[in-house]
Amino acid sequence: MSFESELSQGIFCIPKCNSCKEFVWPPTEFCDVCNEKITIEKGDFEGKIIEFSKQNEDYFCIVEFEKKVRIMAKMLKKPNIDQTVKITKCGISDNSYFFYVN
Repeated sequence: MSFESELSQGIFCIPKCNSCKEFVWPPTEFCDVCNEKITIEKGDFEGKIIEFSKQNEDYFCIVEFEKKVRIMAKMLKKPNIDQTVKITKCGISDNSYFFYVN
C-alpha cells in the first residue's frame, strides 16, 4: 500500500512515521524527521482553507491538514478563509494529483 496506489483509487490518506508519529509531506517512504519507515494513515481528515483564488467559475484553494500537509484543491462554491473542509473527490489524472473539497 502506497500513497499513490490509494490516491489512484480515490482514497485520500496521509503518510505518518511509525517511530516519531509525525505526518510526512510530501509523501515519501521514509520520515523526513527521523528517517524511519512510514505507514499510510487513512481517515476522514478535516482541513482549513488557508487561501483561495477564482479562475472563471472555479475556485482553487490551499487547504492545510494536520497543521503540516498543504494541498491545492478545487471547490465548486465560494470558499472562506479558515473554513473547515473535507476531501470529497481525489485521484490521479494524466500523472497529476487532483483534489476536490467541500
